[in-house]
Amino acid sequence: MDYNKKTVTDVDVRGKKVLLRCDFNVPQDKKTNEITDDKRIRAAMPTIQYLLDNGAAVIACSHLGKPEPTYDKWVKKQTEKGKDPAELTEEKWKKSLDKLTLAPVAARLSELLGKPVQMAADVVGSDAMAKAAALKPGEIMLLENTRFEKGETKNDPELARKMASMAELYVSDAFGAVHRAHASTAGVADYLPAVSGFLIQKELEIIGGAMANPKRPLVAILGGSKVSSKIGVINNLLEIADTIIIGGGMAYTFSAAQGGAVGDSLLEADWKDYANDMVKKAADKGVKLLLPVDTVIADAFDANANSKVVKAGEIPDGWQGLDIGPETVKLYCQAVADAGTVIWNGPMGVFEFPAFAKGTEAMAEALSKTAAITIIGGGDSAAAVQQLGFADKMTHISTGGGASLEFLEGKELPGVACLMNK
Repeated sequence: MDYNKKTVTDVDVRGKKVLLRCDFNVPQDKKTNEITDDKRIRAAMPTIQYLLDNGAAVIACSHLGKPEPTYDKWVKKQTEKGKDPAELTEEKWKKSLDKLTLAPVAARLSELLGKPVQMAADVVGSDAMAKAAALKPGEIMLLENTRFEKGETKNDPELARKMASMAELYVSDAFGAVHRAHASTAGVADYLPAVSGFLIQKELEIIGGAMANPKRPLVAILGGSKVSSKIGVINNLLEIADTIIIGGGMAYTFSAAQGGAVGDSLLEADWKDYANDMVKKAADKGVKLLLPVDTVIADAFDANANSKVVKAGEIPDGWQGLDIGPETVKLYCQAVADAGTVIWNGPMGVFEFPAFAKGTEAMAEALSKTAAITIIGGGDSAAAVQQLGFADKMTHISTGGGASLEFLEGKELPGVACLMNK
C-alpha cells in the first residue's frame, strides 16, 4: 500500500469549504456528559487551525460511541442484553442518542480555538445543509454524530454523497477510524478530492517509516490477551523485525503449545498450532522470538489475590499468570536497550492491578531510557505509558488502537487508501 499521500499543504484550501473527518470519540462522564479527556480534540487542533488560518470554511464531523440509529435495532440490542422489552420506550431510545450528541465537543472545541463553533442539529438534514451553505472562510461548524445516520457504518453511497455535497475538499484526520470503510471515513472520497490532515500524515510517516525502512535492530513488543488478535501482526513483523517479544495473556498459549503447564491462565487452545508455527517461522528467518522465562501467578483474577513467581510452563492448577516475572523483565529490557526502533503494542500483564503492573512499568521505563525510535501502538499500551508518566519520553504514541494494529498487520486501511497519492 502507498503511504505517500497528499496532505492539506499540497492543495489550495483558501476560500474552499472543507469536510474534515476528526476523531472526537472522547470519553465522557455518564451522568453529566462532561468530557473527561480531550486529547483527541487537541490532536485535531493543528489541522483545524491550519485550515482556518488559510481561509477555509471547516465542516468538521466525527462519530461518538455506538448509538443505534433506529428504534427497532436499539430494542433488539437491549433485549439481547436481558432488558424487558415492555420498558424499552421510544423516549428512552431518544435519551440514549442524547447521551451521544457531539454538542459537548463543539463547546470544548470553541474554548480551545477561542472562537464560536456552530453545532448542527443533524448530519445531512436541513439544519446541517443550511449552516454549511452559510459558512464563511475562517469559520467552523460541527455536524452531529455521524453514527446517528444508519448508512454511516454501511458506507452508504447516498449518505456519503450528501455529506460531500456540502464541501469542495475532504480532509481525513481521524487515524483512529481509518481502518473502517464508513461513509465519513472513505465513502465521501468518491465524491471529493481527498487529502490527509497533519495527524494522519504523522502516523503514516512514523509507523509507515518504521515498517518500510526501520532503524535497526527493529524490536517489536507484543502483549495483550489473545494470540488470535495478534497473529496477523506477528506474521507480518516476522518479515521485517530482528526481535519479537511476546508478553501478556497470549504468552500462555505459546507456553502451552510448547508443552508447558499454564494452570488456569488465559489460553486459546485452538491457536496452539499457530503459536508453534510462529516459533518455527522465527527460527527459519533468523528472528529472535523471546517468550517469558518466568511469570507472576495469582490464585484469583483479583487486584488483591495471593501471588508468587514461578518458571514459565510450571503454573499449578488453580493459579493463573497475570504478569511477566523478574527474570523475563531483565531479558526483555536488555533486548530493547540497544534497539534502533521499538514498536510496542499491548501490555505485559494485567496493568490495571498494581501488583501485576510491574512488567508493563519496567518495559515503559526501559523504552524511556533507550536511544531508539519508540512507537507505542495505541490502545492499552498507550494508556499504560500515559498513566505511568512516560508519554513525553516516547517518539510517537499512536492515536488509533485498532488502526495501528491493522497497520502493523500490513492490511490496507480504507480511510488511507482513498486519499490522493503524491
